[in-house]
Amino acid sequence: MSAADRPLLSNPRSERVKQVAALGRRAARERSGTFLVEGPQAVRELLGYAASAARALYLTATAEERHAEIADVALAAGVPIWTCTEEVLAAMADTGAPQGMVAVADRVDAPLPDVLDAIGDGDTVVVLTHVRDPGNAGTVLRGASAFGAAAVLVSDASVDVYNPKVVRSTVGALFHLPVSIGIPVAELLEACRERGIRLLAADGSGSTPLPDADLSGTHAWVMGNEAWGLAPEVLDGCDQVVSIPIARAESLNLAMAATVCLHASAATRASRARR
Repeated sequence: MSAADRPLLSNPRSERVKQVAALGRRAARERSGTFLVEGPQAVRELLGYAASAARALYLTATAEERHAEIADVALAAGVPIWTCTEEVLAAMADTGAPQGMVAVADRVDAPLPDVLDAIGDGDTVVVLTHVRDPGNAGTVLRGASAFGAAAVLVSDASVDVYNPKVVRSTVGALFHLPVSIGIPVAELLEACRERGIRLLAADGSGSTPLPDADLSGTHAWVMGNEAWGLAPEVLDGCDQVVSIPIARAESLNLAMAATVCLHASAATRASRARR
């Protein structure tokens, strides 16, 4: 069905629009088990990697004309499509510039045992403990996808990965790799240890510089809070505490530090694969 043949959502105060807009709040997301995906790139990745999770696609006629391939994929996957006015889309979106489309999707996280059972020899995992900033969490997920991490595990004390700011920051990477959420930090670390995953704490106090760290086996980068880093008991529970050598800056942003560590792990995997 083309945009011209669909009913037009034109009332920003309609019940449907209110329900979609409510997904900007955590309580509504948890109650419905759904979340908001904003913008063409994120929607494209949702449909490309997790189409079965897509509940509905809302877009303006202009956006459909500009991104016809996204609407085609949604139609082929049986995802309901609604044509909206710009005013309606703005009322639904969490951002002031949603670029003409938003989607509603089911949660895509998986149980921790299922995620860990799929970890292979030499894989890299990311563990986020007490990470509170949405932009940081989303950027770490994006970096984990870019550098081939096998999974991201998020503690119960961290930001909700379905927060619209997190989802936007991942730019679709949320749909690229397994994610498990809501687990206490101690339980996360113990589960990794039980499966033979070495725990590498990324911390400025580390006695092992990153270039000297052994990244050859299956390992997890354990990342801490933006302000206070990793708790002493977490540092004590890791196999090694690794620091990133810095020439001039006092410290690195959490997302930047995670990116550097993930790149190092990816480079090690690539080097071993060439042997």
